[in-house]
Amino acid sequence: MKIVKKLIPGLIVLIGMTTFAQKKAEKYAKLEIEMFPKAKEGYKQVYIQLPMAKNENDLKVEFFVGVEKMLDCNNHFLIGDLKAQDLQGYYEVDSKGETGGTLMACPDNKMIKKFVSLQPEIVRYNSKLPLVFYVPNNLEVRYRILRSDAIMKKAVQR
Repeated sequence: MKIVKKLIPGLIVLIGMTTFAQKKAEKYAKLEIEMFPKAKEGYKQVYIQLPMAKNENDLKVEFFVGVEKMLDCNNHFLIGDLKAQDLQGYYEVDSKGETGGTLMACPDNKMIKKFVSLQPEIVRYNSKLPLVFYVPNNLEVRYRILRSDAIMKKAVQR
């Protein structure tokens, strides 16, 4: 019992140090969000700042602009447009938050919470620049980092 009491504080310190080391390992480039225009009325400006990574050419970012809604068993999508403002370096979203979907009969009429989005976009990974979005206040932006397989595979010939 005495040994356990002595081990617990050490374990807590070790876990804390590991968590701190993981947070410190992610380094970010200096964020310069001020160069982007302010959001217009009814919109908000959101951004993604990516941590610096080795071999950024092997990474991509997939982002989703959408909203969580209570929906039935059908496949749903958000109605709207995503416009890339390439020269200005940001994305504008035009959507009222309305959804469309398939018209299958749902046997149980059960509603579940789903994240419904516009068509996802995949862009190159660049930790030096933020991904900036102007979205209606009721929408959000989610993302994931895609990593390529290190081993190139060969297609099968018939």
